[in-house]
Amino acid sequence: MVKNLLNLFFPKICLSCECQLEDNELHICTVCRHELPLTDFENIQENEVTKILYGRVQLSYASSLLWFSKKGIVQRLLHNLKYKGHEEVGEFLGQWLGEELYHHPGFKLVDVVIPVPLHSKRLRQRGYNQVHKFGKEIAQALNCDFNTSVLQKTKATKTQVFKDRLRRWNADDSVFSVTEYESLKGKHILLVDDIITTGATLETCANVLLKIEGVTLSVATMAIAE
Repeated sequence: MVKNLLNLFFPKICLSCECQLEDNELHICTVCRHELPLTDFENIQENEVTKILYGRVQLSYASSLLWFSKKGIVQRLLHNLKYKGHEEVGEFLGQWLGEELYHHPGFKLVDVVIPVPLHSKRLRQRGYNQVHKFGKEIAQALNCDFNTSVLQKTKATKTQVFKDRLRRWNADDSVFSVTEYESLKGKHILLVDDIITTGATLETCANVLLKIEGVTLSVATMAIAE
């Protein structure tokens, strides 16, 4: 009865279409869940993520869960995650992708999952890093470490959404720094982010991490821009 009253006054809504959720639905409704555009990249060695970063970053494996398109269902989900405080979206997508990656022999070799960090100023403004819960769920699925402190963003940068591809490729490696070189020597790192468009952010982070002796690197994101 209490649960029904709560649903009456504070109904749970789908974070995509904003329809009221049924009792057996979590975060997004069944209709929207079936409409999510899955990439199936975990089963494709040379996928769009590896193609974007080809010749720029030496990767072992790469994956992305969903296709992102403007005004589409994935954009609405990520908007709720990044700007409306719905961290449960990252948790939900991390559980989903983590389960898929667990069955991939290459990703099961990952030693530590590291999320792309926010600058401290942006972190204070938003109150959370939208990639943290996503990465934590993947690390739990792969039974490996999750580290949010080893990679730091040392320079505040403006949003890159409206920058053209060429300008975004000219990323400044000094934007990010590593604080624990010794603990990462010889490790297989999985770098995670929310969305990959031109790959500039992932490339910049990767360049810093790959300076560590013996490191191998893989990447995974919630979505990839079509």
